[in-house]
Amino acid sequence: MASEHTSNFTTPPGQADPLTTCKDEEFSKQKYYLTVFYSLIFVLCLPGNIVTIFVYFAKMRPWKSSTIIMFNLAITDLLYLATLPFSIHYYINENNWIFGDFMCKFIRLCFNFNMYSGIIFLSYFSVLRFFIVVYPIKFFFVKKQKWAVVTSVVIWMISLATISPLSILIATKHTQNRTICPDLATAVDLETSRWYNWLLTVFAFLLPLLTLTLCYTFIIYTLATGPHTQACYKQKARRLAIVLLVLFYACFLPFHIFRGIRLEIRARPVSCRLKNFTLSMYAIVKPLAALNAVANLLLYVVTVDNFQQAILSLLKSWRNRNMK
Repeated sequence: MASEHTSNFTTPPGQADPLTTCKDEEFSKQKYYLTVFYSLIFVLCLPGNIVTIFVYFAKMRPWKSSTIIMFNLAITDLLYLATLPFSIHYYINENNWIFGDFMCKFIRLCFNFNMYSGIIFLSYFSVLRFFIVVYPIKFFFVKKQKWAVVTSVVIWMISLATISPLSILIATKHTQNRTICPDLATAVDLETSRWYNWLLTVFAFLLPLLTLTLCYTFIIYTLATGPHTQACYKQKARRLAIVLLVLFYACFLPFHIFRGIRLEIRARPVSCRLKNFTLSMYAIVKPLAALNAVANLLLYVVTVDNFQQAILSLLKSWRNRNMK
């Protein structure tokens, strides 16, 4: 990723850029890390999401509100996974983009749409669980299918509106005989990207993170103190809380931290040591955000009732068909 990293620092007019003398050949090794990481996610999650969507259609009728949310999550994951081969080729090809400006915008939009729509869907799911557990009678209407369908449509619209500025900020650029496909952290319009990044981080990540954390804190407390709560519900709530909190804090949080730092150090002269450390950490944590596709596969098993039985039933039907 050396070519991408060395060409994206903004220097005030009339001043020499001290960062152009930084040696960061070591970042060429990151292409192997990124290629392997994204390839594993693609190989593991693409079949898993296809099977999940098929199971929802074939074995999970009638759908509950939670099933509708998870189905939408699977669709957004599948959309992103379908673009991963382009990203994998980009890193194998030494950060040389050959698929044109439109596809560059498209894969960056798909990555961010998958991440932020997933964050919003999971936050809504957490709020839904909160109402069902803490106020089961007063907010019984949230369990209705119509409510889940309408909310899902609204979330899709909000997510598309949230990432739409990327279609303007992201554009291919030619440098050192290569065509670079930048992400938000390396977009040309640095000042706009910085403000947009802070808006995304605060309203599309930190606010949902706070919402999810509070919801599951109250859910676990309510189940732990409830006199008639069965042990299986408590265990399911704990498993769900663990998966979601790990997803947000281990995958999304490091990505947002280092994307913000990456943009901030572009706005001011910094030492080569700090620059290289930040570039290295951003390259390491960026694929972690894509791990939400893996975590979501676990969520389908944990959250959707009878999902495991539906998978087993599907495998049994497939085996019986092949044996005939």
